[in-house]
Amino acid sequence: MDILANHSTLDLALAFLATFIIGVSKAGLRGIDVMNVTIMALVFGSKASTGIVLPLLCVADIFAVVYYNRHADWKHFKLLLPWTVLGVLLGWYIGKDIDEVIFKRIMAGIIFTTVAILIWWEKKKVAEIKGGQWFAGLMGIASGFTTMIGNLAGAFSNIYFLLLKFPKNEFIGTVSWLFLFINLFKVPFHVFSWGTITAETIKTDLVLVPAMALGFFVGVRIVKRIQNDNYRKIILALTVLGAFVIFFR
Repeated sequence: MDILANHSTLDLALAFLATFIIGVSKAGLRGIDVMNVTIMALVFGSKASTGIVLPLLCVADIFAVVYYNRHADWKHFKLLLPWTVLGVLLGWYIGKDIDEVIFKRIMAGIIFTTVAILIWWEKKKVAEIKGGQWFAGLMGIASGFTTMIGNLAGAFSNIYFLLLKFPKNEFIGTVSWLFLFINLFKVPFHVFSWGTITAETIKTDLVLVPAMALGFFVGVRIVKRIQNDNYRKIILALTVLGAFVIFFR
């Protein structure tokens, strides 16, 4: 509670809003997660906020796998997992030294480029990706690296599953299982190496969790109403919006 006590009423409102967005995102509106990262960084600071956000993401992932469990595609989970773990390790190793502004802009540039390829792919009506192993490796490493640096893996995992034309529920279920494992894997690095998760940050998370649960409930209701084709368009649009937010943050 001490962390929250040192912030203004506006800061508290923003923190609850960001936590609500985490729930909505994990319910299936992938792409808006960049908004919660941005808001939390404004309230708590860029690096410090990662330690507050990560436990909330873990709890939200548990909600998601419980709800979407039967829709997971284990083939692609197994394909992406080792590459994503490698990306996390790379992010941990160089994360404390990387220039944050340069990193954000490079990442935004990569997302813009990859989204442009995705749009081209859609127009060409390409049915499948050639050389899926290398593509899975590239997206897995990018996802792991960016999730370790700033909990910003959503754009790259979105692009991967959009290009594979995953149905809505299989998309959400597979991503939920993948990031439950990855986010739990990241926790020891934040506790023992970076020191961003502490007893005080956990107290803050306990206060914020109800907002995440409410966001998940609202997100599920919204996602249920979205058809598969429209879902792809919405996630693509949110991914592009997220890249703009990252670039200009």
